[in-house]
Amino acid sequence: MIFRSLIVLLAMLPALTFANTHEFKLDNGMRIIVQEDHRSPVVVSQVWYRAGSIDEVNGKTGVAHVLEHMMFKGTKEIKPGQFSRIIAAAGGRENAFTGRDYTAYFQQLEKSQLPLSIKLEADRMNNLVLTEEEFAKEIRVVMEERRWRTDDKAHSQVYEQFNAAVYQAHPYGRPIVGWMNDLENMTAQDARDWYKQWYAPNNATLVVVGDVDPQEVYKLAKKYFGPLKVRALPDRKPQNEPEQKGERRIIVKAQAELPYVLMGFRAPALNDPENDWEPYALEILAGVLDGNASARLNQHLVRESQIAVSVGAGYGMTQRGRQSLFLLEGTPSQGKTAAELEAALMQQVDKIKQSGITADELQRVKAQVIAADVYKRDSMFYQAMQIGQLETIGFSWKILKDYPARLSAVTPEQVQAVAVKYLVRDALTVATLDPQPIEPNNTNKPQVNPHAR
Repeated sequence: MIFRSLIVLLAMLPALTFANTHEFKLDNGMRIIVQEDHRSPVVVSQVWYRAGSIDEVNGKTGVAHVLEHMMFKGTKEIKPGQFSRIIAAAGGRENAFTGRDYTAYFQQLEKSQLPLSIKLEADRMNNLVLTEEEFAKEIRVVMEERRWRTDDKAHSQVYEQFNAAVYQAHPYGRPIVGWMNDLENMTAQDARDWYKQWYAPNNATLVVVGDVDPQEVYKLAKKYFGPLKVRALPDRKPQNEPEQKGERRIIVKAQAELPYVLMGFRAPALNDPENDWEPYALEILAGVLDGNASARLNQHLVRESQIAVSVGAGYGMTQRGRQSLFLLEGTPSQGKTAAELEAALMQQVDKIKQSGITADELQRVKAQVIAADVYKRDSMFYQAMQIGQLETIGFSWKILKDYPARLSAVTPEQVQAVAVKYLVRDALTVATLDPQPIEPNNTNKPQVNPHAR
């Protein structure tokens, strides 16, 4: 009864969190979402573009990420490198990130500095100056970033090859940072074309969370973003991955101390927030397997049998590409093989498929998942992230209000049902790291700041 009462309490908190959320829309199509949080005189401002690696084409992979770097290289009024210095001088911090489904830029500032943030973002949305000289310097930074984040990291190589094996038609199979050959042959014009195609007010959402007056934020957005013109956006074609018709396996040989296993089952992403229940059951299933230190995988494979030094499970519910995976991963203990760990992971899955989960186990996971979500909302940045991601992916931020209740409604039978339905061999891809001897001179590779300006 304690867990049940906790769930009821936590389910009430998000309604309060989103009570002060306001939506606006400019005449040029740009959307503004403001969430009041008056606990401290701080504001987080984020601009989200509905343009990520999912929108790229073969031969130009990585261009979304490259353009993210170039957005700090100056406009008609701001010299290269000055954007970050201006924000720092105002006492703020800023950065950007590129994903499969979006690219976003953010600043966190004292609330009186919000006009500066919005003015600068509107300027670079419309007036970016992308020179050959700056591009030539930055593309080298991006290539070095790829080397140290992917090429020099065994697990990253496995993940990249794994995605390419899972998604043979869908663009999720391409790396966000881009294939090296594409980066080597990318031009400044490729980046300019991307900017002209996607960086428009009607393809962007401004999310502001903090100690602000929503009407004042709207006035600022109207003043600075309002004059920007609507731009015709490219058609977005449906991109569905064909049905997988059998288990897929790959082996990646890379320098590492221990093997590694990454397993992924094709599973549905959230599509209809009003009626879908399977994605919520899959989230609970991931929590049962890997929600905390006493979850099934850690308890049975790390503590008891000691077949693994680390294990994990995961599932991504919200994807713009409407494709998702249920993931299992692990690193076998010294003297254990990848095959032994894979078999042990599957054994835990089979136990749930055959016997389900207990009611107490379900309630514990629900409480933990919901509590973690509520506690994260103490962060203004995380609040803005949740809203921006959902809106850019194609959902309303309002579905966040229903999230705890929908998790609470999941039954043990539903968790068992999604395990039986989706965690099957014909929908499985397995990537195994075959560790190769580590070269002595490979331990101190130089690193690069991925957002060097």
